[in-house]
Amino acid sequence: QVRVVESGGGLVQAGGSLRLSCAASGSIFRINAMGWYRQAPGKQRELVATITRGGSTNYADSVKGRFTIARDNAKDTVYLQMNSLKPEDTAVYYCYVDLLGRIIWGQGTQVTISS
Repeated sequence: QVRVVESGGGLVQAGGSLRLSCAASGSIFRINAMGWYRQAPGKQRELVATITRGGSTNYADSVKGRFTIARDNAKDTVYLQMNSLKPEDTAVYYCYVDLLGRIIWGQGTQVTISS
């Protein structure tokens, strides 16, 4: 069984920064892509950023230049550094890992940005 746990959410003022972490544990042979989605109240879950095992990244246009995704393959961990945060970044942020086509989601971590 594989477990995915996020941490690092919280409440910050607009313009501030947060760093999210997501660690996978359990029966892991190989993790391909890892990444982050978010879901704001009343909205659909949307892609934030993804990173391949080799380090190629992809970002939503709304976060480009402000968020940075990184991963540590030795620790099966992915990070999301979020800078210049805006109230519209408020959402529950979900981490996922791709285990050779099997997607495992974390439980989510709340990020709230006050104006």
